Amino acid sequence: MRRIAAGLAVAALAVGFITTGTASADTQTARPDCGYTATPEEPAARPVSIPRDPWFTKGKVLVKVKTNQGDIPLVLDRTKAACTAHSFIHLAHRGFYNQTECHRLTAYPTLKVLQCGDPSNTGEGGPGYRYKDELPTDLQPAPNDPTGVRRIYPRGTLAMANAGPDTNGSQFFLVQSDSILRPNYTVFGQILPEGLETLDKIAAGGIAGENPLDGRPNVKSELKWVLPLGI
Repeated sequence: MRRIAAGLAVAALAVGFITTGTASADTQTARPDCGYTATPEEPAARPVSIPRDPWFTKGKVLVKVKTNQGDIPLVLDRTKAACTAHSFIHLAHRGFYNQTECHRLTAYPTLKVLQCGDPSNTGEGGPGYRYKDELPTDLQPAPNDPTGVRRIYPRGTLAMANAGPDTNGSQFFLVQSDSILRPNYTVFGQILPEGLETLDKIAAGGIAGENPLDGRPNVKSELKWVLPLGI
């Protein structure tokens, strides 16, 4: 199961212009090797092709996300995570995320996130491929962590869930409040203020089931459609 570790369990980005980058010679020579690899042992939860490595590795892309609880606009950062942003855009353009529920909400003191991106609605589904990590190097150290390893994933962060190193697929998480994690999860964008309001609304509804700290959102949270405003 693709989970976010709960062991010790950004401010919103002001955007002026959203750039999609251009396929310049410099961009082409810097084309990354993302390691997009089919996973026949974990077939796609919904039919979708495997992306090719991206030409565009710089700039930011606005993504409109319509949910039954309100909009959650996102800004993807290709400069920080070109492979991850490219995969997300690839899946979104092909309707992979449309009409899918966000299946996990956490409310630990140091881990408050909403996890989405699995059409099977089980927490185990993905796109039928995996790819390499693009791990963050600029997160602030977590206070009072004796190991010095854990970092702060700030409120408003958009990051990938995974099942271990280099196992990124389609599942991602939205950070509702500053969360403490090992820096093992690729950060590839941020949630805009309107989206944080929607996220707070979902979190305020609480968690269904016996565990009040980790489970399915009590308020059904469905991604109606996900539309990148760029390529």
